[in-house]
Amino acid sequence: MEIIDNINNLLGDNLKQTLKPGSKLKIAASCFSIYAYEALKLELERIESLEFIFTSPTFVPGEATDKLNKEHRQYHIPKLERERRFYGSEFEIQLKNKLTQRAIAKECADWIRRKASFRSNRGTAPMQQFACIQTADATSIYMPLHGFTTVDLGYQRGDAVSNIVNNFDEPVHTGVFLNLFDQIWSDQEKLEDVTSIICDHIASVYQENSPERIYFLMLYNIFNEFLEDLNEDDLPNDRTGYQDSLIWQKLFNFQRDAATGIINKLETFNGCILADSVGLGKTFSALAVIKYYELRNRSVLVLCPKKLADNWLNYNHNLTTNIFAKDRFNYDVLCHTDLQRTSGESFGTPLNRINWGITIWSSSTNRITSATTMPSKTARPVIKS
Repeated sequence: MEIIDNINNLLGDNLKQTLKPGSKLKIAASCFSIYAYEALKLELERIESLEFIFTSPTFVPGEATDKLNKEHRQYHIPKLERERRFYGSEFEIQLKNKLTQRAIAKECADWIRRKASFRSNRGTAPMQQFACIQTADATSIYMPLHGFTTVDLGYQRGDAVSNIVNNFDEPVHTGVFLNLFDQIWSDQEKLEDVTSIICDHIASVYQENSPERIYFLMLYNIFNEFLEDLNEDDLPNDRTGYQDSLIWQKLFNFQRDAATGIINKLETFNGCILADSVGLGKTFSALAVIKYYELRNRSVLVLCPKKLADNWLNYNHNLTTNIFAKDRFNYDVLCHTDLQRTSGESFGTPLNRINWGITIWSSSTNRITSATTMPSKTARPVIKS
């Protein structure tokens, strides 16, 4: 028996010495990395075959736990991570930065088609993880083996405190593990063959992709966590009829997206800032948000510089210049300086009798930008420009 500490004695170096031409390699582990293949490429090219068992459901289509429901997230994300590690784990970032992934994936895919078979555990029942090397005159067992990656081989550092692997070649012990592996490998009820799926999956790494596909992949990886966290309760309620309002019909698509995003941020974070460039219709986007909350029977307060007051007052009065008179806006308009006043009037509103509630925005600016804030669910929305 030999103890491999992956510090002074690396598992990868030990495997290179043990893998002889014509050897049969059998592995039961949680993940497989193409960079581990690259590290042992010369030795793996000379073996007779590789039989690999994913000890947890991986590359299994139609799995019940693939649903994106939040209550199943603890099962869904690890499965994605196991599949992503096929192209390198988070600890193999230095290898990824060499930009050789495409070439390695192409070589690995060719090798898999010729010599490897992959099967995945169908269910959630745990399986022991180990590797077995059969040669003409001996059998070696390596355990525990968490995954077939460069971290497990000892060539890259991981986050584990220790990574000790036991290697033993006594026939009385190796026979037990070899029989266990063969028994599980031939059980079609427990395992499902995923070799063809892996070949198709790995082909996506080295195939030529159009610029559009790369762009969409970038967008997905940037916003996938945001999409998972979206909640229907935080999205605009279509039953309010806000999409039938005149202001909504006048908006361009990018302005509608802005208004929808503002409502989502208000419901999620109780605040939002809209800071588009001049001339992109920030006022109209803010009016669409105002109409949404008015249709939800919420009162709205607009705080603006005094020189912009006429612009906002135009849309909540019955004037010939009000192109949205049909929407009957009913928000209040005050100036920034009115926040410090306790008497007098502002646009006909007595300041000593205003029901401020808890919606006070104390900052000020001279820039023509629109912002929306809602300090609490019970507060009324405030539009500041």
